[in-house]
Amino acid sequence: MGTITVKAFYDNFGQALQEGSAAIFAGAGLSRPSGYVDWPELLREIAKDLGLDVDRETDLVAIAQYHLNKRGSRGELDQLIVNEFTKNSKASRNHEIIANMPIHTVWTTNYDTLLEDAFKAAHRRADVKVLPASLTTSQPGNAVTIYKMHGDVLSAAEAVLTKEDYETFDARRGVFSIKLKGDLLSKTFLFLGFSFSDPNIDYILARIRALVDKHCRQHYCVMRWPTKPAKMRGKAKAEYEYERKRLELRIGDLGRYGIQTVMVNEHTELTPILEELSRRSHLRDIFVSGSAHDYSPLGKDRLESLAYEIGKRIAGQGCNVVSGFGLGIGSQVTLGSLESLMSNPASDIDSRLFLRPFPQTPPPGISRKDFWTKYRREMLQRSGACIFLAGNKLDANTGNVIEANGMMEEFEIACALKQYPIPIGATGHTTRKLWQKVTSNLNHYFPKRGVKQFFNILGDEGKTNEELLDAVFGILKQVAAV
Repeated sequence: MGTITVKAFYDNFGQALQEGSAAIFAGAGLSRPSGYVDWPELLREIAKDLGLDVDRETDLVAIAQYHLNKRGSRGELDQLIVNEFTKNSKASRNHEIIANMPIHTVWTTNYDTLLEDAFKAAHRRADVKVLPASLTTSQPGNAVTIYKMHGDVLSAAEAVLTKEDYETFDARRGVFSIKLKGDLLSKTFLFLGFSFSDPNIDYILARIRALVDKHCRQHYCVMRWPTKPAKMRGKAKAEYEYERKRLELRIGDLGRYGIQTVMVNEHTELTPILEELSRRSHLRDIFVSGSAHDYSPLGKDRLESLAYEIGKRIAGQGCNVVSGFGLGIGSQVTLGSLESLMSNPASDIDSRLFLRPFPQTPPPGISRKDFWTKYRREMLQRSGACIFLAGNKLDANTGNVIEANGMMEEFEIACALKQYPIPIGATGHTTRKLWQKVTSNLNHYFPKRGVKQFFNILGDEGKTNEELLDAVFGILKQVAAV
């Protein structure tokens, strides 16, 4: 049977994410948590009008065709798409995670706009391909390309829905098949929310196998086991065992196309799987949090030099910097990383530095506090480990130096995202408290990572900057070897 363990899947698809060769294929199941229907529900009333029970039918494409044959027009089908997929639904947590992963190619048979909405919310420009003519042009500056091979709600009359649409797909939309074949050969796909009942997909996968024989690229999908009945006996037991056996045979057949299957028991298990993939994909993206009005106990020169060298070493070791320009810290981290990147003509600075200065005025309708929380979360979703330095600021009301509550919030967000927090306790202030919190429960924050000796160094003000740096990057080396 073509199943794969979750651990092996994390290792294999996680590597594709880090290499930039990963792609997503989204089916209707990905949109269901947002309130959209799948094929059976979409066609339920159409089937009823024909005198058919959609739950007893296996060829759902034929139902749409029978309706067209009976009516002589697809106007009702087009309106059905518009009615169902223009509901006021929001992208799900799964869409949000995908949009923040290093994914640059997405394919879907869905008609809704949830994927493009999620990428827009993540401030990643999407070039959406709906009609064949759109494949001949490229939107400048796009971060991801979304191929909607069956059309979408904004062009319902062109959507692939009936048997005739499938039969004439190559004549009308053949360029999508050609492009998908190329991507299946050059990228590693993860199929989500997809039942593999789409005849067009079966055709393309079969063609790919014929083209590359047994050397097809490895792909993955997540599928759910049938739900066990409350009482495993009689007819309920027989139906469950039949559905499970049919699914097992289907999984084995997918192996012919190089697709290995990750099995889950509940749809809700997909979210933690995607969260773990996202975390692993960003292990080389390092968030640096720090601010300093008071530079004690290390002093201004030494603290700024430490921040500078952290940025320089992050970039020099092939990692990427994520930062929010903290007072007295962020600029030095940026300068250090820039020096390292500019010394190498082959470096792509735009992709290696993700810098976000905090805006002082929030958009209408949201408080500055809530806006900054949202801002911090967006930055931290693009990182896998977080380095903390100092953490204090001047209170404008009292004129006193106080702890940086924003740093504490960044720590909490990072931990909620299951990222690795690395507070350099020797720099004092909020970071000292975070260091104490982490070292008091290292197995929670760094399970089975063997980093105690490094954290002992990070809390020692008597250590040199070089020793502190070696400890930080010793930890990063440990956690990157997931």
